[in-house]
Amino acid sequence: MSSVQTLPDLSGKTVLITGGAGILGQNFCKGFAAAGATVAVLDRDATSTAEAAEATGNGAFGVTCDITDPQSVREALAAVVTRTGQLDVLINNAASKSRDVRAFFTPFEDYDLEIWRDVMSVNIDGMFLMSQAASRQFLAQGKGGSVINIASIYGLVGPDPRIYEGSYYLGGPINTPAVYSASKAAVVGLTKWLATHWGPHNIRANCLVPGGVSSGQNGVFQQNYAQRTPMGRMAEAEEIVGPAVFLASDQASYITGQVLAADGGWTAW
Repeated sequence: MSSVQTLPDLSGKTVLITGGAGILGQNFCKGFAAAGATVAVLDRDATSTAEAAEATGNGAFGVTCDITDPQSVREALAAVVTRTGQLDVLINNAASKSRDVRAFFTPFEDYDLEIWRDVMSVNIDGMFLMSQAASRQFLAQGKGGSVINIASIYGLVGPDPRIYEGSYYLGGPINTPAVYSASKAAVVGLTKWLATHWGPHNIRANCLVPGGVSSGQNGVFQQNYAQRTPMGRMAEAEEIVGPAVFLASDQASYITGQVLAADGGWTAW
């Protein structure tokens, strides 16, 4: 991970990170804390949220929230502002593989509508609710703000099915379901809409697009993915942190409505 000296200075900023107990989320939390921000680690499970906040350090604290529930979102935002007095940055990082991870990877022709709705409720409905609640706080403060929505390369391009031949993850074969691509494409569209809507209020909205992150996939998948990527490898989670911190910082003060792909060149082909 980048050192404190090479990260933009976010001292005095409050950063709320959804999905903060996840693989990318924990790295985001540590990176923003290293840049001097006070980090609110938001996730659904109280235990993992508290553990992630403790691991983050630097005054980070946990907030339990179901981002698909409007009341839970309002209460979570209120808890953050009560504790810190402000909100400066929202990282919409939370995403779901549904409550039934094996069903999440069901072939398209047999895909269950309830699984589709379950994924959408987190990946896009939750992002809408969090962005809406954050914008109310930003507008009340009157000093702008920054929202970074985490999408995926599969919100920009379709998946290459060849990389999934012989690939396993989370106890079984994998693919990229249509619901994942559709939800992440919606993230890109929402980001651009928010940027134009919020622009006059100095509230910036940008989209960060990670490529495939190494997180326990089997060797076959990692090799297949590497062969399909110009840089010849998957990303490490900490490599996605620097771009996020930059987009949140004053160094990106005139950047809004943009889609930044940290994907090793995947979308260049």
